[in-house]
Amino acid sequence: MSNLNRRKFLHSALVGSGAILCFQGLSERSKLFKTQTISALENKTSLYGALNPKSSANTGETFLSLPQGFQYNVFSKSGSPMTNGQPTPRAHDGMGIFDIGSNWALIRNHEIFAFAGSGGTVSGTTPYDSQAGGGTTTLLIDKTSRLPINQFVSLSGTSTNCAGGTTPWNTWISCEETTAGTVAGYARPHGYCFEVSPSNQRPAEPSSTPIALTQLGRFRHEAIAVDRRGGIVYLTEDNTPAGFYRFVPDNYGKLAAGGKLQMLAVKNQPNFDARTGQTVGTRYLVNWVNIPEPDPANAESDSLAVFKQGHAQGAAVFSRLEGCFAENFRIYFTSTDGGNQGLGQVWEYRHRKLNSGILKLVFESPNASVLNKPDNICFGQRGNLFICEDNLSEIFLRVLSPDGMMSNFAKNVVPGFQDQEFAGSIFSSDKQTLFVNIQSPGLTFAIWGNW
Repeated sequence: MSNLNRRKFLHSALVGSGAILCFQGLSERSKLFKTQTISALENKTSLYGALNPKSSANTGETFLSLPQGFQYNVFSKSGSPMTNGQPTPRAHDGMGIFDIGSNWALIRNHEIFAFAGSGGTVSGTTPYDSQAGGGTTTLLIDKTSRLPINQFVSLSGTSTNCAGGTTPWNTWISCEETTAGTVAGYARPHGYCFEVSPSNQRPAEPSSTPIALTQLGRFRHEAIAVDRRGGIVYLTEDNTPAGFYRFVPDNYGKLAAGGKLQMLAVKNQPNFDARTGQTVGTRYLVNWVNIPEPDPANAESDSLAVFKQGHAQGAAVFSRLEGCFAENFRIYFTSTDGGNQGLGQVWEYRHRKLNSGILKLVFESPNASVLNKPDNICFGQRGNLFICEDNLSEIFLRVLSPDGMMSNFAKNVVPGFQDQEFAGSIFSSDKQTLFVNIQSPGLTFAIWGNW
């Protein structure tokens, strides 16, 4: 698709280094879009150029197709030994990154539902639940070589750790995408968020059991993003239907100390259905309804127990909310199968004051060749939004550029695993290195080049 056609399609532009999404000439662009056929929306160009299979710089194996001028390292494969000889857990997912001197601390989720002790599970620290096999590992990455110098378990005894997000007070929030508990055979309830610190730079045994942040809700969590001004935590729910939530803490940076869980509602439109029938660029005034019981007793038997509390008060309905990222005081989040074609949406939320804000649809995919089931997201240089796909077909890492072009940045070409999702995309603080996973067979990449 030509750049012009892409701009007609997108209806929007990302401007400035903070990537504030803005819209100009929406009515004209909407009319132009309606004249385009689906075949005209096929990807034919890339912001960075055509993709070609490329061997990794450190091992020579070919796992990714990338544009010319980019290279990558691959490391921390599932089953490979960590620093203490323990095998690296499987199911690599969401990641956060932190500067610690000459190294980066890369904290990585493992989306494992299996019981502890079975193959590829997480173990090695004081667990939250001795029966659960999920958790996080931490990789200390040398900034020069872009390779790990230390790898260890940093959270264990959790379940289905899917995505999460970093906080302004330099911690990682790991989110459980399940509400399973004792009925399922676990020793404790699940469906919570857990806070992990990067300050532990060696595989030492924690002195206390991990704390479940129960006030952030017990539901099928996916990701979080934090507005650094007030420390409000925004949360996505990977369920159908799903809500978009926020947690307003009583004390900045002290999530375990309590606060209010709330769910987004569109003003004067009770139970607004965002899943279909939406127009890119339309703004909605929203408010937030309180969730009376964020940790309901029936959450294991009903994964929508929290959602139903908000829905009963008129909260909005989305479908499969996954990626979530804060950029320049906006919160961006993806609906993996939202939209008229069921191929995905990208939403933006902007806080106004007190209990109000603005919700806007910034992108909706009309064709799988443009975008097919968006998941994790992050911002790179010059306002480029990088979008992981999860669709069990051809898997791309897409990029939405400031001039409105949606294009391909990377393709999964792992032999025998070409249909496995990209996950956990995150840039280093200098925006020079992109870290990302392919969940299965479990690979982590560091990508750099001519951004």
